[in-house]
Amino acid sequence: MGERLTFIHAGDIHLGAPFRGLRALSPAWADRLVHAIPDAYDRVIQACVENQVDFLLLCGDVFDTDKPSYAHYRRFIQGLKRLGDEGIKAYIIAGNHDPYPNWRAVIPDLPENAYLFPSDKPGFVCHEKNGEPLAVIAARGFCNMAPGEDISEGMTRAAAEEKCGVKAPFCVGMLHTGLWMDPYKAPTSEQKLMASGMDYWALGHIHKRYMNSETNPRVAFCGCVQGRDIKETGDRGCFMVTLEQGFANQVEFVACESVEWERLRVDVSQCAGYDDVISACIRRVFDENAASACDEMVVRITLEGTTPLHEMLSREEALESLRRELNEGYPSFYCDALLCATVPPRDKRALARSASFYSTLLNGFEKEKDSKEDALLYLQEEFSKRGLTLPGSVESSIDRLYELGEDEILSLLEKRGDAR
Repeated sequence: MGERLTFIHAGDIHLGAPFRGLRALSPAWADRLVHAIPDAYDRVIQACVENQVDFLLLCGDVFDTDKPSYAHYRRFIQGLKRLGDEGIKAYIIAGNHDPYPNWRAVIPDLPENAYLFPSDKPGFVCHEKNGEPLAVIAARGFCNMAPGEDISEGMTRAAAEEKCGVKAPFCVGMLHTGLWMDPYKAPTSEQKLMASGMDYWALGHIHKRYMNSETNPRVAFCGCVQGRDIKETGDRGCFMVTLEQGFANQVEFVACESVEWERLRVDVSQCAGYDDVISACIRRVFDENAASACDEMVVRITLEGTTPLHEMLSREEALESLRRELNEGYPSFYCDALLCATVPPRDKRALARSASFYSTLLNGFEKEKDSKEDALLYLQEEFSKRGLTLPGSVESSIDRLYELGEDEILSLLEKRGDAR
């Protein structure tokens, strides 16, 4: 049987980060959010201990600021010491939020089981198990908040083995990088990383999960461990990586978040009144929560559908009343905003036959629908110019997109009273 290596790939902890865009929080929710990120970090440590991994990789932005508070520094060190008690090492790089010079200036010595890689050049470490080399690790952190150069230069398997003076079964690279997704933060290319001879590249900085392959991932972002605003929806956590000689790499997602953020759309077309809207929202939130690894959620709900309740739901005071009732009734969920995208009932066929601008508009839409293949071809060309592939979901929902466009224009005209 070949050698086997397991480790946790984590990054973008952002200890000390504020939660953005929330209003009128209850004391209980304010307290939850204060502890959400530190608790998520603790779950990363717990995942290391429960799985008895060989080591932990922290791929930058452990702290949200270059001057972390003593409380957050202490929480971080406590986690490292717990790993040390279990014989687990931690390898760390600095990110754009907590660049290397500030670690040296603000943070005292790390525990013996933790190692911070340099930022002025690549660093190389040999990780041993039972006195024998198991893996060589190559890594480099950020020297400032926005290095524009490719800091992966010189990080190859050959260089790592030469610097460490050993040949190990595995070689792992670690970077905080924008890759091709953020050209302003140490950009590099997948092709270059894949050609380096590394078995796996553990990357940080991009807050979404990404793997270059589902069957044998070798370049991966684990994303952040805790979403901080409505832009960071879905489950968040770290990766448990298993490398075994002669087998494809295995990467398992481990949920760590304390609070999950979600954007939800609720169809209220069958709702007869205010109470039905509340019930529809609650059902949707519970359905989403049942599929989540996290009990507590912050949600932003958009009401949609054709409904005679449209006029009422368009009023700000009605939406705010609905939002308050949701938040007061279910303490595990917090609705940060309730938005209206409903449309009033319309007889579009009658409007199309009428002697009005509506007739011209709707008949024009029908002609456009007849040439939807041309629209899809145009979109495919525009995506291709940017090196992207048009998502299949666009093609499958093109008729719905036309309908939404119709409704939006009709609503705008009705508000202005311009449809004559």
